[in-house]
Amino acid sequence: MTEIIQRDGTWVLDGDALRLTPGHDKSVSLLRKTLGELSVPLRALAGISFEHGRKGGRLRLRLRDGADPLLHATGGRLAEGHDPYQLIVEPDRFGVAEYVAEEVRNTLLLDRVPSDPVDTFLLPGPPVPLSVSAGDGTARFDGEHVTLEWNWKTEEAKAAGGSRVLAVRDIRAVEWLPAEGLENGCLRFTVGDAPTKAPPKYDPHAVELWGFKKDPLMALVAAAVQARLPHPASPPAVEVPQPPAPGAGADADAEDDHDALLRRLRELGDLHRSGVLTDEEFTLAKQAVLRRM
Repeated sequence: MTEIIQRDGTWVLDGDALRLTPGHDKSVSLLRKTLGELSVPLRALAGISFEHGRKGGRLRLRLRDGADPLLHATGGRLAEGHDPYQLIVEPDRFGVAEYVAEEVRNTLLLDRVPSDPVDTFLLPGPPVPLSVSAGDGTARFDGEHVTLEWNWKTEEAKAAGGSRVLAVRDIRAVEWLPAEGLENGCLRFTVGDAPTKAPPKYDPHAVELWGFKKDPLMALVAAAVQARLPHPASPPAVEVPQPPAPGAGADADAEDDHDALLRRLRELGDLHRSGVLTDEEFTLAKQAVLRRM
């Protein structure tokens, strides 16, 4: 067993996995503390490096593309302080850090671990249930359903629709964006085949984030959901057509279309009241929907 213990955390090479435990120092980010210990299988690693610095060094893991739902959901946008795959090393432990890095490299070489992308997640994602409050709402995830609840800071048009409950089977994609400069971030879910073009401020499937301390925790919700969605690199599922049930057919299709058009009318009304659509745009869009009904 090979290990390095620092105030920033502890890394242990144990068998076929690398255990990463965040430290208790006040400088350790809230995201890393909330995520807790990670057991990273060596087959998920593409490499490891140790970078020297005047005031301290940094051990850095490189994972195979597609191996971790957290990295996929955040798209490389996690700040260094929140990245669980980095460890700050104090100057008097540089030798230990170099030894750990060399041991990991040798193990990867001996086990012939490839570094190419994978088409299945090799890490399970954050444990559930999860509940995070940040920005204009609270996101809860129990492993099967995402619940979005709004607070007093939510835009009236979005809050008027009440809480949203999204089944994982209906979610097509999830993304987390941090606030940068004057641009707000978000946790957004794409439901159905057509992603909304509304800003997160008005999108009932998104939590708007303003750059405060708990914003990065929304990335954990994104990762937990991502881990339960089809892997982006996996072959698309082939749907086998099912024969219509007795009595089903054109009437059932018409009923489904009618419900979808009613939902579209409600969405257009919300966008009009919130100012996203002008009076003229709203009238034209409404007339187009009514003609289809």
